[in-house]
Amino acid sequence: MIPGPGACSLETVATDGQTARTDEASGLDALRARFPRVAVVHDWLTIPGGSEQVLLELLEMFPQAELFTSVYDPAPWPPAITERVVHSSFLNRIPGAVRHYPKLLPLMNRAFRAFDLDGFDLVLSSSHASAKNVRVPKRALHVCYCHTPMRYAWEEGFLEGEEVGRGMRLLLPPLLAWLRRVDRAGAAGPDVIVANSEHVAERVQRYYGRAAEIVHPPVDVEHFLELGHEPGDYYFVFGRVVPYKRVDLAVAACARLGRRLLVAGDGRALDGVRAQAPDAGVEFLGKVSGAERDRLLGGARALLFPGEEDFGIVPVEAQAAGVPVIAYGVGGAAETVVEDRTGVLFAEQSAAGLATAIERFEKLALEDRVVRENARRFGRERFHAEMARVIKLAADTHEAERKR
Repeated sequence: MIPGPGACSLETVATDGQTARTDEASGLDALRARFPRVAVVHDWLTIPGGSEQVLLELLEMFPQAELFTSVYDPAPWPPAITERVVHSSFLNRIPGAVRHYPKLLPLMNRAFRAFDLDGFDLVLSSSHASAKNVRVPKRALHVCYCHTPMRYAWEEGFLEGEEVGRGMRLLLPPLLAWLRRVDRAGAAGPDVIVANSEHVAERVQRYYGRAAEIVHPPVDVEHFLELGHEPGDYYFVFGRVVPYKRVDLAVAACARLGRRLLVAGDGRALDGVRAQAPDAGVEFLGKVSGAERDRLLGGARALLFPGEEDFGIVPVEAQAAGVPVIAYGVGGAAETVVEDRTGVLFAEQSAAGLATAIERFEKLALEDRVVRENARRFGRERFHAEMARVIKLAADTHEAERKR
């Protein structure tokens, strides 16, 4: 009997998966041979976050790569970083640079342009600030993975909620205008820009006047797919507590509805959010281990994600664990959450908008299988394959242009 459309055996699935992995491995081997010397350039290495997950995958793709960054604190990083050659800029010699690196932003362009990349065949910049601004030899290929154009420079209101002194407030307009000029000039350098989402690709076009390839970031979905999920009585927020992530809206919405909320994570906005929280119903857990995060996800009714993110890895991790997501429907979450199937999106970024979304979510009956399956499309192997394809195509184009 001829199988119908979409039908296949488990043996076929296994064979196809093995073939894809074999093709990916051979493609990466070819790229490694084609580019013996690789430089990976990252904005700074101080606190682990989503952009560093991308960095680690790029280093796995090219284990021979040397790493360049502005400020480097080796303490929080795995051997994949600490056991390779890491070049830090002159900014790293400034006392307190590891803690106060954001204040060094006006010097970042100079720091990256001071790196000597002569002799490298391939430069991969992982950039949300100035890493893309490095000087690259003409014969070398430069592929920039853009996590976002510099948000504090381009997005009006992004710095709301940040502690900025009166004197700095006066200096901000000319400083931000200068940063925009430098950022736009730096974006002209890479041969190819890869955006981490359609949302970021649109901003790359708007601010830089360039088209971008889209490759979603890698997420370790396999780990989260193995976790159990038995929803308890609480909603969950996980990640850095900084102003733009709007944890305050999750606190206010749950207080309005009388719902229990657990907040795991720390950051410079934590004290302010805690001060606004009601006396009961909200628990601030601080920074938690990976094992504790997994346990908390396993008992959550849903993940609340009220900030605008360029992509947002945490909502994908939650869905892989079977946890629905209630998210602000602007930014990357709109590309990773399927409305009324894996979660709920809300349009008004306010406590009232989030509270309405929570009530709507509580009337749905979402399937664990569907929620988890949606996350599979953001796995690590997919990232390797798509990035390898982009790099090969860019290399072929670059080589053809050099021969003209």
